[in-house]
Amino acid sequence: MSELPIRPDAPWLAPLAGWSDLPFRLLCREMGAAVCCTEMVSAKGLVYGGRNTEELLATTPEEGDALEDGSTACDHPLVVQIFGAEASFMEQAVRILRERGFSWFDVNMGCSVPKVTKTGAGAAMLRDVPNALRVAEAVVRAAGAGRVGFKIRLGWDAEHEVYLDLARRLADLGAGWITLHPRHATQGFSGSPRHEAVAELAEALPVPVIASGDLFTAADGIRVLRETGASSVMYARGALKNPAVFAEHAAMIRAGAMEGELPPSSGIVCESSRKLDAQHACDVLDDLPADRASLARVIRRHAALARRYAPQHALLKMRTFVPRYVKNLDGARALRQEIVTCRDWDALNDILERHLGVVCADC
Repeated sequence: MSELPIRPDAPWLAPLAGWSDLPFRLLCREMGAAVCCTEMVSAKGLVYGGRNTEELLATTPEEGDALEDGSTACDHPLVVQIFGAEASFMEQAVRILRERGFSWFDVNMGCSVPKVTKTGAGAAMLRDVPNALRVAEAVVRAAGAGRVGFKIRLGWDAEHEVYLDLARRLADLGAGWITLHPRHATQGFSGSPRHEAVAELAEALPVPVIASGDLFTAADGIRVLRETGASSVMYARGALKNPAVFAEHAAMIRAGAMEGELPPSSGIVCESSRKLDAQHACDVLDDLPADRASLARVIRRHAALARRYAPQHALLKMRTFVPRYVKNLDGARALRQEIVTCRDWDALNDILERHLGVVCADC
């Protein structure tokens, strides 16, 4: 089997609960995401056949895994993130996923949301390292060495940092990569990430380290790569604001951003997203400003993907995504207020036409 691309020029889309569904993953792939992760999948939900779990695992051959002929491809691989605190369920879950054609897995040891931690899963595993290692051993046994990554934080709190020892032991058990969000679980997303801890892991581990945490623009990602020596980066909130962050990241790498002066990142959808025009026939008015034109392309393409692959939730999804996309535009407040209250596709199309000057034929 091919190796996962874990390189500075191959940024990943993070597993984003409630966000990284199939349409958004496909959009990010078209924008240059080298690897995409699913939303968190409950091991128990999978073992017991939960309906919501099946929705989280919806995929298509374009994702590069679970192909119709039973083979796999690794040009744009899909990583399934699973969570759970019981080794037996986690092992069963991975075996089920392997039988269904999935090849790559990530174990969530970093989610600090109470509904996850109260079950002993997510970041709560950092409070019970022996159990975390039992889970890791079971998952690697089911998936195979090198096919599982682990997403961790520094520790539960500042008095109980476990990241370095835990990461070393996970590598010894056969982890393929480690992703570090360098905050404590009790911080949630407050405070500043301690990216020097990523540098410490990158120096200490024999496996690739992926950096996460407050990577809002491509410049943030490149800066962290340069400062830490991490193998790659994982965009989360940065991708929600700007799915073209992946294309911008790759363009900056090609332009030599890993050396010399680091250029600023726009923080908006960059012009590299014009590649959607030829592939998906997104006709855009030539006289639009570049930022609005690019945003219109992204919104139109996302709407088309949502309507094709998740029609029952498509409009609701666009009502949640679009306000993030347009946050920094002039007049964004009025646009966002209209978007979150629209009730049908005709209304959405009217809003986009009035604010962005584009008729969204795909809507």
